[in-house]
Amino acid sequence: MAQKPKVDPHVGRLGYLQALVTEFQETESQDAKEQVLANLANFAYDPSNYQYLRQLQVLDLFLDSLSEENETLVEFAIGPTRSISCRRGASRSSSAACPVPTRRRCCPRSPPSCT
Repeated sequence: MAQKPKVDPHVGRLGYLQALVTEFQETESQDAKEQVLANLANFAYDPSNYQYLRQLQVLDLFLDSLSEENETLVEFAIGPTRSISCRRGASRSSSAACPVPTRRRCCPRSPPSCT
């Protein structure tokens, strides 16, 4: 099991997310990669994190994970990729339709904002 990234508590959310990204990129352990990607995925569902995720190019990390042989990594990358893509085209306070075509056939757990 992966340990919590060693982050100075004063670096804030951006520093914590950076530590997660670094850990994901540097670890060889598949279990650690799964845990870190799951943590990043959880952050991706909160619109207030989008600016940090964009700055750290986490969407690219999710997209790269879609081609992994590890099915758990692929599963953990699908939802946030879609969530971030949907939020990209709509403002936080907008109820605008998702700019990404709905893919309910392959992603049955689509975020409500994208239906």
